[in-house]
Amino acid sequence: MRNTSGARRVGGLVLGAALVLTACTSATSGSAAADGETITLLTHDSFAVSEGILERFTAETGITVDVLRSDDAGTMLNQAILTKDNPIADVMYGIDNTFLSRALSEDIFEPYTSNMLDTVPESLQAGDRVTPIDYGDVCVNYDKAAFSSDMPAPTSLEDLANPTYKDMLVVEDPATSSPGLAFLLATISTFGDSGNYTWQDYWKDLVTNGVKVDAGWTEAYYSDFSAASDGAWPLVVSYASSPAAEVYYSEVPLEEAPTGVMTSGCFRQVEYAGILSGTTHAEAAGKLIDFMLSSTFQEDMPLSMFVFPANDTVGLPAEFEQFAVMPENPETMDPARIEQNREEWIQQWTDIVRG
Repeated sequence: MRNTSGARRVGGLVLGAALVLTACTSATSGSAAADGETITLLTHDSFAVSEGILERFTAETGITVDVLRSDDAGTMLNQAILTKDNPIADVMYGIDNTFLSRALSEDIFEPYTSNMLDTVPESLQAGDRVTPIDYGDVCVNYDKAAFSSDMPAPTSLEDLANPTYKDMLVVEDPATSSPGLAFLLATISTFGDSGNYTWQDYWKDLVTNGVKVDAGWTEAYYSDFSAASDGAWPLVVSYASSPAAEVYYSEVPLEEAPTGVMTSGCFRQVEYAGILSGTTHAEAAGKLIDFMLSSTFQEDMPLSMFVFPANDTVGLPAEFEQFAVMPENPETMDPARIEQNREEWIQQWTDIVRG
């Protein structure tokens, strides 16, 4: 779900890498903004809002927002950590539950409790340092045209390792991709790392079954996934909202999405915003976070970034109501456990898949 077509950002994991940020863009609104306060929002490269949304915040508060885009969620976090003694922004948006513990352990956020927090389910909340803004589920998508009653689409992670689906699945590398990491976490949560059949055993079976690995979502979805390209793989790790994106961006009206979602084995990602420690604009930063939970911002998110709003009092657009899928029991994992084991898990995965 991201970039305007359902893609999530790529998750960079190298702390010491050179981190390049794109130029700022501003939301301004007349003389009030010109004379008022300016704050900087650090975010990932998939951040998108409709024209006029941030300008409305400026009109309401007199506060101008400069948007500073990093490459992806991982490099964004790395940049915030490396500059925490002299922060380059006032608010950061886009840190998700796969990286949250690292951010908290580095103490890069100031405490803040939004006056809009009562609109957010407790299941999404994660203490007083970050505010949930949106969520989404990483799931296997399938090309409906490739399956039939004689050859049904898979319904479980176990099915994906079945020879029936040999050479059909394309996934993303968890070392370079956020959905790839989420899918790896889903398999770890499902199969565990002890017992007769572990997640490591599962990935060995996927390799035997011809799984293809791409660096990121865009390559997997738009180069290899048969429903969205000339590719030969009818199964891809993507998002539960991808069918809605397919309908929304179709050049011709569609009554049915060309893709389906395997609702078993999904992993829920939650994205947060936080006030960066050391800001001299804490009050204005808090107002921006409140605005990001307001109906104005939240109602814009589904068709701008193809995520579900954290504010459960706002309605969803028709495309989401009709075509997006909401798994009943997505996999989740304690962010502290992810932080403690992420690098080791990725290395084990690499040893298994890359040989």
